[in-house]
Amino acid sequence: MSEKKKKAVIILSGGLDSTTCMGMALELGYELYPLTFDYGQRHHIEIENARSVAEYYGVAKQHKVIKLGFLRDFGGSALTDQSIDVPVGEEEASEIPVTYVPGRNLLFLSIATSFAEASGADAIYIGVNALDYSGYPDCRPAFIHKFEEVIALATKVGVESDGLQIATPLIELSKAEIIREGVRLKVPYHLTTSCYNGRAEACGECDSCRLRLKGFADAGLKDPIAYEQQSL
Repeated sequence: MSEKKKKAVIILSGGLDSTTCMGMALELGYELYPLTFDYGQRHHIEIENARSVAEYYGVAKQHKVIKLGFLRDFGGSALTDQSIDVPVGEEEASEIPVTYVPGRNLLFLSIATSFAEASGADAIYIGVNALDYSGYPDCRPAFIHKFEEVIALATKVGVESDGLQIATPLIELSKAEIIREGVRLKVPYHLTTSCYNGRAEACGECDSCRLRLKGFADAGLKDPIAYEQQSL
């Protein structure tokens, strides 16, 4: 009798980090179940990128796109509120940036937990990072650990079994280390974008573009996507 294949839900934005998580989970033998959120973000192009990434890995049928339009209705973030400009250049590291979306990863992980339970998954992969995390409070290890405690208390899989792992393989890696690992795994970075503005060509000026460009430069590699301009 063959051993049951492990399953992993991948929170897939269509950006560099989440796509790297796809490659890492695949290498570990997981069957991939990508989960993408349409929450009214400016960088809506990422959703199409996520679909392309799912097709690249042959898991388009398992890929789910969940609409969370109320986050756009709530506003409060430069990524969902057109009245707030996406900042150009680096922001003050001591402040939570205006690109923080209130409660985003809390919602994403809650929905991913439901999807994982329903599909019999063993793990949820999320591309949070404690080094290049841009000051977002919901990308820190402390948040992930507390959410795992919630899963253990509030879900059937948590009460009746060993629970559900939240895998954060990028959490202690620099952007350059993430990119080198992704290149080793042949991750399709040409299908991704990281730009907060969500135009056909990445702006090259927002915080996310700058982090990505610096990562490729530090890794000694060329970013395969097109930019309107490159500030580095």
